[in-house]
Amino acid sequence: MDELSDLFDVVEARGQVTGAFAASGRWVARSFNRTPLKLTVMVRGRARLSADGLDAPVHLEPGDVAILNNRAWLELEGGSGDGPVREIEPEITDLTTGPLTADPDCDLVVGGRVLLNRAGEELLLQALPPVGHVRASAAEAGRLRVIVDQLVDEVTGARMGSGFAVRQYAQLLVLEVLRAYVGQASLPPGRLRVLTDERLRPAVSRMHAEPGRSWKLEELAQASAMSRTSFAERFRQVAGVPPLAYLNGWRMLLAQRALRDGDVRVGALAADLGYTSESAFSTAFKREVGESPLRYRTRIRRDEERSPKDDRTRSAPRS
Repeated sequence: MDELSDLFDVVEARGQVTGAFAASGRWVARSFNRTPLKLTVMVRGRARLSADGLDAPVHLEPGDVAILNNRAWLELEGGSGDGPVREIEPEITDLTTGPLTADPDCDLVVGGRVLLNRAGEELLLQALPPVGHVRASAAEAGRLRVIVDQLVDEVTGARMGSGFAVRQYAQLLVLEVLRAYVGQASLPPGRLRVLTDERLRPAVSRMHAEPGRSWKLEELAQASAMSRTSFAERFRQVAGVPPLAYLNGWRMLLAQRALRDGDVRVGALAADLGYTSESAFSTAFKREVGESPLRYRTRIRRDEERSPKDDRTRSAPRS
């Protein structure tokens, strides 16, 4: 089982390229953010990134990525020379004829965003700092550098199928950023951290593989080769909740996906997820999500009809 892949699927994580700019000399770029999770990729050159909530600028080197978590604004300042500072407006139209095809000696910055459903925002936003810095020089970031180069190559190449390729590389970029960040930083207690804990992983894998099973604490502790008490204590420290509360939270994430994506009956879904009755499941779902399963399904589908998903990558709105 690959629990991180499960998680990405459930929270509907999608990456989008939203803009880029190339600049020479001294430059500054400013923007206001409407997306909770935003990426800034320093493809070439160096820059200082400032944002609300930061005590000091973050220094970006070639290949570095910054993850901005619920920041209202950001400012990038870079370049060198004695000339005046030029204010840059990121290109947000057709990137194939814009900044990514500029002089290869220019500084180059690519911006992106991570789209998540509500469950994903709650999960990832609490696990990340106001600004996360993924360094290209770190061992964990080798694949990230490759993906950035491939993304830029696809955007500038304008080959057949490049739109599809850009979407896939944007997805991989999000995954590699999180992988690299997890490898470089100390995560707070939560679902993302527990997926990285090698001692707890056997138990977590079993819960993900069979979420509808009536797991006992002793079984999960035995899977991780720990005593019941040691397992329960470690799990609470790493996940922030007891093991069976984590399992119930995972069931609720799976339930939300099933209700969003299909027409499964609530009673059948309750049975699949290990609840003894439809009413027990509905009570647990309302306690976790804030509304009944049927009301949740109706609201989500109504919202999707009003705001269709935007899969554009070359002409994406500024965020």
